[in-house]
Formats: sequence, C-alpha cells, structure tokens
Amino acid sequence: MSHTGVDVIDFLFYTIYPVIGIFIVEGISRVVKAPKWAKLWTQAVVSIGFGVYYWFILPAPQNFPLTALVMFALAIALIYQGRRAKISPEKSPY
Repeated sequence: MSHTGVDVIDFLFYTIYPVIGIFIVEGISRVVKAPKWAKLWTQAVVSIGFGVYYWFILPAPQNFPLTALVMFALAIALIYQGRRAKISPEKSPY
C-alpha cells in the first residue's frame, strides 16, 4: 500500500485497533454489569474517537477518511441501538 504512505502491517494494525477498543468496552461492561445502553453508547464514543483520529489527526497522505466514515456510521448505529435498549431493555439482545 505504498500509494497511501502506510505499510501493510500498519494498515492491519489501524484496522484492528477499533475492534480491540470495542471489545475492551464490552469486557469492562460485562465485569461491572453496566446497562446495555451505556455499553452501546460507550462503544459509539470509541468509534467516534477512532473516526476523528483516522480522518483529522493522522497526517494527510496517511489518513483514512473512508475508514473514518465507516466508524462514524457504526457510531450512529450503536447510538440508535443504545436508545432502543434504554427504552425497552427486554427487547434488546445486546
């Protein structure tokens, strides 16, 4: 991936980091028995954080705006599911 200025291994790490962040939130929320909506909204914040980092903080030839858009879309879906889980927790399988 020399056309983006990012090595293939670095690109794989950039892909794995958000997954690790979301799994960490999942694990912590299970340990402390947090409500489903709080877990989902925290995962949305993690997704937004990675989206901002990938689009605005990484230098221009190495940033990933498309990946950032995917992270923002995931955050919107997580916020929506968190809202549904807060309104009726028994109907939310998350």
